[in-house]
Amino acid sequence: MSFAAAPCAGLVAATSGKQAVSAALPAVPSNSRLVQQRVCSSGRVFTADRSSRRSGRPVCAAAGDAAPAKAVGGTPVPKNTILVVGGTGTLGRQVVRRALDEGYEVRCIVRPRLSPADFLRDWGATTVQADLTDPSSLPAALVGVSTVIDCATARPEESTDKIDWEGKVALIQCAQAMGIQRYIFCSILHCDKHPEVPLMNIKHCTEQFLAASGLNYTVFRICGFMQAIIGNYAVPILEEKPVWGTTDQTRTAYMDTQDVARLIMAALRSDAAVGRTLPLAGPKAWTNQEVIALCEELADCDAEVRNVPVWLLKGTRGLLRSFQWATDAADRLAFAEVLSSNESFSADMGETYKLLGVDPASITTLDAYLKDYFTAILKKLKDVGATSKQTNFYICERAAHALGGGCGLAGGAAAA
Repeated sequence: MSFAAAPCAGLVAATSGKQAVSAALPAVPSNSRLVQQRVCSSGRVFTADRSSRRSGRPVCAAAGDAAPAKAVGGTPVPKNTILVVGGTGTLGRQVVRRALDEGYEVRCIVRPRLSPADFLRDWGATTVQADLTDPSSLPAALVGVSTVIDCATARPEESTDKIDWEGKVALIQCAQAMGIQRYIFCSILHCDKHPEVPLMNIKHCTEQFLAASGLNYTVFRICGFMQAIIGNYAVPILEEKPVWGTTDQTRTAYMDTQDVARLIMAALRSDAAVGRTLPLAGPKAWTNQEVIALCEELADCDAEVRNVPVWLLKGTRGLLRSFQWATDAADRLAFAEVLSSNESFSADMGETYKLLGVDPASITTLDAYLKDYFTAILKKLKDVGATSKQTNFYICERAAHALGGGCGLAGGAAAA
């Protein structure tokens, strides 16, 4: 079903619906240079804006008299009510599905679009139209919600400033004002180590802003998703199309989004996870050359690999930064700075598994994931009369979607 407007059944006084909710919220500046403050446990005020993120670190100033706005009165909200932000994305849809399977009442923020998120409603979730770029649309989406799970990240064509920073600040403010009981935020592993990469810096600043909000939060710093490999490597290899890679030795411990969703839901059952920032990484870290070689082996065909030098990516970014209209594209290419460091995006998961009560042996390995995928898709291609070296993009892509393939990036999948 679709959620358009609900009675004020949450922790906000039940007077006149959205007006009552909005009245309890702190003001959100509408200008692009958004500045917000929250009192930290140390008695200092955390201030973050675009200029501080660009320079690498948020600014911490002396504490003032400001106190977080709190909603009062109303009817207690059931603990099984969840709002998923980014529910149409690669990770978000798996969280929605897992939560529904575990008996939660799930609501998803969706934006008005030509392709509505009908599949979410078909699964049993409720949808509410709201947009992270429009703070005034957020309060009504939170009415009657106990937990917020934020899986959203701006798409490549969207502004990370507007969605991942300004939108998330507004969402956290609303959650704080309305007394949301749990807030789970999906971030990126090692985001604190790369202030020169805008998206990673934004994620880190958002982590700090959330920690200073007073909410019962859990942050998950995630590596790459296995689902991204399907679109980037598996399908092009099957179609005998070029596979684009780089010459760096950066390693990524990919995870299956179904495992990530399972760990996120486990955090809701663990009081020990409150106030924690936990890594989510797969059992083994891989270079892109190793991933391509594994796909070649499983597909039983050679890939046409076209490597892009890291220096070229860095140079292209430098050129784009000189044009104001290309700022967002340049920010995306900032990941070249990470590639040039040949870093390993992996982490010791021992504490995370113990804290969440998850058996490490139950986590899917990349070898097993790709083996299952290629076995299934080659059978699917055979059933439709194709060969393993498929050149018909339509058939191969339809088969991939039928088997759950798709793309995803660490830290989120799609904006709401």
